[in-house]
Amino acid sequence: MGHDALDRARAYERDIVTFLREMIAIPAESLHEGDRCERVRREYEALGFEEVFFDKLGNVIGKIGTGPLTILMDGHIDCVGVGDPKAWKFDPFQGKHEDGKVWGRGAVDELPAVACMAYAAKIAKDQGFLEDVTLYLSATVMEEDCDGYCLLHLIEKEGIRPDVVILGEPTDLNVYRGHRGRVEIAVDTTGVSSHAAHPERGVNALYKIAPIIQDIEALNERLPQDEFLGKGTIVVSSIECTTASLNAVPDSARITVDRRMTAGETVDSVLAELHALPHVGDATIVVLNYDVTSWRGERAQQEKFYPTWVLPEDHGLVQGVAEATKAVLGARPKISRWSFSTNGVASMGRHGIPTVGFAPGLEELAHTTEEWVAVDDLVRATAVYSMIPEFLAQRKEELLAAAPRTARAGD
Repeated sequence: MGHDALDRARAYERDIVTFLREMIAIPAESLHEGDRCERVRREYEALGFEEVFFDKLGNVIGKIGTGPLTILMDGHIDCVGVGDPKAWKFDPFQGKHEDGKVWGRGAVDELPAVACMAYAAKIAKDQGFLEDVTLYLSATVMEEDCDGYCLLHLIEKEGIRPDVVILGEPTDLNVYRGHRGRVEIAVDTTGVSSHAAHPERGVNALYKIAPIIQDIEALNERLPQDEFLGKGTIVVSSIECTTASLNAVPDSARITVDRRMTAGETVDSVLAELHALPHVGDATIVVLNYDVTSWRGERAQQEKFYPTWVLPEDHGLVQGVAEATKAVLGARPKISRWSFSTNGVASMGRHGIPTVGFAPGLEELAHTTEEWVAVDDLVRATAVYSMIPEFLAQRKEELLAAAPRTARAGD
């Protein structure tokens, strides 16, 4: 069965590579994904999906089948920027194909999954693997800007609530079942402006915030550790101030903090830690909000809190995807977790929908100037994706019994 799946996927190798390269060639940072979304829509339609549409946010949705088990395979289509173009050894938007690899911005995070899932869905349909399945593909937007919001929209506003979710963030063809959560926080200090020639007449807001930064650096060393998820972390990721001029004492300052939460930590516990810092004084501490307009003109708003989530290793979704992977690759995959955050903060973290990740690519190459994916891994990932519906359908009673039952797709 696995060898047959590989043969079927290999027959589409040229098409998968071409689709991936053409997506890479279209710049698509968060909120500016329209042209790339149009390209994905055309591919879904050419592959013969039964339904293809943009939702109100701008996600590209494809649907095949009407079976009782609803599977969502999700790959986000937006990418971070390229930074300094001179730092790249090649054109990040060329989709360079060389030495059995495809290079470029998004070649790991996570356009390979979008390409592989699309052709896997066609293979699964042609082989009759979707008889007991309703399969949705989502090429989602804004993930790099606000991970999870795209799936929150899909679940809460479009009424598509799957029984299980497969994420396309890079796992190097292993199966990932969770990651730390995170929260973005601002710490603000206020001062009194004065001429820089008379600094004693003012109160420097930057001087007030400087010892808080040192407190945060020290706090990072004593944050809790979890055996599976790893250590909680905190980082000051930006600093800014307001000042009348470059020869005036700043009267306000802000630092932004990235806080990664391991098992057992909550937003409330994180805020309590910050309020207890030795030098916090009269500083204000707030969770940041996300409030933007998508490329389709839909307003998106949420608090910038992204829950920690872990799916038990013995869950039927973890085991079913691992079995499909073993059937194709000949060895059981490693069961692990990501270091970074994913759309799973919405599906599993907020809505309790069982979620795992499987995709080609190395996590450590994401957001770097060395993004590449092996063509052979594209083929192997496509073969695995094509088999996942069959293996999960064999577990449909178990999965349906365990799935959240509120407002499921098709209800």
